[in-house]
Amino acid sequence: MDDDKLHLMRHSLAHITAAAIQKLWPEAKFGVGPVVDNGFYYDIDLGDTKISDANFPKIEKEMRRIIEFGDSFDKTDVPIDEAISWAKKNRQPYKEELLNDLKRSGTTVAKDLDMNEIGLATNGKSAINSVTFYKIGNFMDLCRGPHLAMAKDFTGVFKLIRIAGAYWRGKDTNPQMQRLYGVAFATQKELDDYMERMEQAKLRDHRRLGKELDIYTTSPLVGTGLPLFTPRGTVLRDVVTQYSNQIRIGYGFEKVWTPHITKIDLYKKSGHWDKFGEELFLVTSQETDDKMALKPMNCPHHAQIYASKPRSYRDLPVRYLETTTDYRDEKTGELGGLDRVRSLTQDDSHVFCMPEQVEREISNLLATARELYETIAMKLRVRLSYRDDSDAYLGEKSWWESAQAQLKAAVIENKLEFFEEDGEAAFYGPKIDFMATDAIGREHQVATVQLDFVQPQRFGLQYTDKDGNIQMPLMIHCAILGSVERFLSVFIEHTGGWFPFWTAPEQIRILTINDTVLDYVDEIKIILDSVVLMKPIKYNEIRYKVDSRNESLGKKIREAVNMKIPIQLIIGPKDREAREVSIRTQTVEEKVKLDKLADYIKLL
Repeated sequence: MDDDKLHLMRHSLAHITAAAIQKLWPEAKFGVGPVVDNGFYYDIDLGDTKISDANFPKIEKEMRRIIEFGDSFDKTDVPIDEAISWAKKNRQPYKEELLNDLKRSGTTVAKDLDMNEIGLATNGKSAINSVTFYKIGNFMDLCRGPHLAMAKDFTGVFKLIRIAGAYWRGKDTNPQMQRLYGVAFATQKELDDYMERMEQAKLRDHRRLGKELDIYTTSPLVGTGLPLFTPRGTVLRDVVTQYSNQIRIGYGFEKVWTPHITKIDLYKKSGHWDKFGEELFLVTSQETDDKMALKPMNCPHHAQIYASKPRSYRDLPVRYLETTTDYRDEKTGELGGLDRVRSLTQDDSHVFCMPEQVEREISNLLATARELYETIAMKLRVRLSYRDDSDAYLGEKSWWESAQAQLKAAVIENKLEFFEEDGEAAFYGPKIDFMATDAIGREHQVATVQLDFVQPQRFGLQYTDKDGNIQMPLMIHCAILGSVERFLSVFIEHTGGWFPFWTAPEQIRILTINDTVLDYVDEIKIILDSVVLMKPIKYNEIRYKVDSRNESLGKKIREAVNMKIPIQLIIGPKDREAREVSIRTQTVEEKVKLDKLADYIKLL
C-alpha cells in the first residue's frame, strides 16, 4: 500500500474513531483529530468520564461495526456563520472556538494551528468564506479531507494504543482533554512489528533509564522542563559536545562566548521577537529601565560579533561555534523528559560567507553531521525544508528560490538520501533537517543546517569585495547535535543505556573477589591511568571505579550490569598469580595478560 493511500486510511480512521466515541458517549465534545506517524489521535472532552485501556476493546468493536456497515463519507461546504451555528446547536465548544477564530483571523489562524482538519475556502485574501464538513453516519466533523469514499473501503488493520492528557491547543490555561491514540497499517504483520517496537521502546525509555543510570533528575523546586544532570550525566554531556566541537574545529570553526541575557531590542531587530516573543523568559533589571530576556537562540549575538569590526572578502568565511544553554518558555503540556525542555543546550554554529562560498560551506557542515552520526551508528537521511505560499516568512521570494536550489544541490553532491517538504522552513530561510534512525527503527529529527539572508540584512552586515564594493554576507546556521538534551534522549534510547565505550560515564569497573588482590588492583589502576585513547576523541583519563566491598562477586556483577558498565574487570587470586585480568563485557568473557591490557582498551 502506498503512503498516500495509507494516509487516507488513517485520516478516515480518525473520524471513524470519533464517530464510535460519539455513539458510546453522546455527550462527547471534540477537538481535533489529525494523522500522525503510524496512525492518528483525537482530542476528546468527556467531562468527568475518563477513558482507560479497559475501554479500548469496546471502542474498537464499535469502530469495526461502523466499517462493516460501510457508510459513505459525505462532503458538504458550509458558510462560516452557519457552521458556527451548527457548533453551538450541537454543543461543540471547541469547534465553535476554532470557527470563530477562523472567521476573525482567517487563514493565519489555520496556519498557526497547523490544522489539517480544518476545511476552508477563501476569497483570495485571509478571510474565511466557508468551511468543509464530512459526515459519516450520524457523526459530522469540520475537516477539509480527503477521506475514503466509504468506511467499508478501509482494508487495513488498526489498534487503539494509549490515552493521554492534552491541553486544548497546547496551552496549560485551557481545559485538559483526553487524547486517544491509534495506529493503522496495511497488514497484520506491520501492526505486530510496530507493537514489538513499542515494547522495545518502553524498555529503552530515556526517562526510566535516565533515573536508573543516574543520568539526570528533576525537582519541582527548580521547575518543570529544567533537568538537573548528575556527575554521570554531565560526563555524557561533556563527551558528546566535546566531539561535536572537535569535528567543527577541524573545519575551521572558532569558539565564541555570549551572555545568557540580552536586551529584547536585539530580538526585535533580528525578527525573532515578532515570531517567538511569547516564548521568551523576560528579565527585569533593578538598575536600569532596559527590558531584557534570557536568550532563546544565539544567532543574533554571533551576528553582533561579526559586525564588531570591518570585514573583507579575504576574511570570509567567518565561522563561529558556541555550545551554550538557551531558554524558551515552552508550553508545560508539551514538556516531557529531555525531549522538550525549557533550558536547552545547543552546539550552535554560524558561518558568514560570500554567495559563491555557500555550497562549499554547506557541504562541510553536511560532512560534520554525517561523521558524528556514523560514529554512533545512526543512519541519516535529510529533509529539505522549504517555505510554502503563506506570508509567514521574511525576505524576497526570489532569495528563497535561489537558496532552496543551493541546498538541494549540496545534498545531491554529497549523495545523501533526501525528501522535500514545503512549510517546514525557518522564517528566515530554508533548511536541511537531518533525520536519524535509531536501533529500533524510529526516526528522529536531529541536526539542522539553515541558510539565512534575513538577519544579515536586518543587522546591516557587510564585507568589502575585491573591487572595493560593500556587499552583504549570507549566514548559515548549523547545530550537529541540535538540542543536547533532546539528542541525549535519542542517544539513550538508541543505545538502551549501553553507551559506546568512549561516551560511557563509567567505562570500567574493577570487581575484586577478596581483599588479597588490592595490591594487584593498584597495578591495574596505574595501567588504566596511563592509557591515552585517540578515537573518536582524544582523552587520557579512563573513567573507572573499584568495587572492593565485602559483597559476593555475583552481586557486584549484577550491579555493574544494571548500571550498564561496558567493561568489568574481575580480579581474583588466580588472576593475580597468572598476571592477567578476567574481562567481562556485554557479549564476551575472556582473559587478557596484564601487559596487554592497555592495548586491549585502545582497540575499544
